[in-house]
Amino acid sequence: MDCSGFIYYVLRKNGIEDISRSASEQYVWVRKAGNFRAVLSRDLDSFELDELKPGDLLFWTGTYKVEHDPPVTHTMIYLGTKKETGKPVMVGSSDGRTYEGKQQFGVSVFDFKTTPAKSGVSEGQPRFVGYAKIPGLGKKTPNDEERAKEKPTPSPNR
Repeated sequence: MDCSGFIYYVLRKNGIEDISRSASEQYVWVRKAGNFRAVLSRDLDSFELDELKPGDLLFWTGTYKVEHDPPVTHTMIYLGTKKETGKPVMVGSSDGRTYEGKQQFGVSVFDFKTTPAKSGVSEGQPRFVGYAKIPGLGKKTPNDEERAKEKPTPSPNR
């Protein structure tokens, strides 16, 4: 299962019907929904990551050469930080990303890093471009809003 296939599978199993299959199309989907937060910084302490929450989709370019536009090639789901270490982690599918310094292949948990293992970012290397809330996840329906307005009926004391 590739990265976007994992995202597609997980979101479809959780009731998100309008999810696209490729990482590039998933990027377009969140951009159109207005949920995307661009990240230019390579520092995990950057203010650009202040709104990043568990469950957000993460996007990269440059994980492999593509001819399509936009050239987004990789996606994962942010899990948050590990309680023991405070290090950020993500879940998805990848060939060779690491978790706690060990290479993992396929669907797994991985260390969330904004830069590749080699220092600096150069042309042709993976580049983290940003994150987004999942469109439609946690949306309230009109019925939910009506129920919230209703006052509970007091139960008679017996």
